[in-house]
Amino acid sequence: MAMSGGKDDGSPMMEMNTTPLIDVMLCMLIIFILSIPVATHAVSIDLPAPSDVPSEVVMDPIKNKVVLTQDGLILWNGTPLNENQFVATLQQSLAMPTEPELQFQPEEFASYELSASVLKIIKGSGATKFGFVGNEQYRDFAAGPMGINPTTHTE
Repeated sequence: MAMSGGKDDGSPMMEMNTTPLIDVMLCMLIIFILSIPVATHAVSIDLPAPSDVPSEVVMDPIKNKVVLTQDGLILWNGTPLNENQFVATLQQSLAMPTEPELQFQPEEFASYELSASVLKIIKGSGATKFGFVGNEQYRDFAAGPMGINPTTHTE
């Protein structure tokens, strides 16, 4: 009985046996897949602890708005400040008995470097009541392929 590719007269096979090579390749593939580190993306959020006791005193929240302009200005409730004045004003607001809410709103063409610097200052200050506002003005810029906005485009 002849083997695959051989002749009945006993001549050697002229083809290479690739089965062991495929086995080794599959084993290597499995080893590489198992050695890839698991990608874990975790964002830690400090959530307030639940309390059964409702607060008796309802305080009107104080809101401070930080606006970054395209001219490189930091506006605190409309008043222009430099970075040192901003740090001092932020520390004064955090020293209040009730921490005011800090709203961050960069303008459309504000400097990314200034935004990163101000956010680093805010994070380093320990502010806990912080939020981004005004993002709804950019919702129409989130166009899909070919400049089509998927929320308004109909076919």
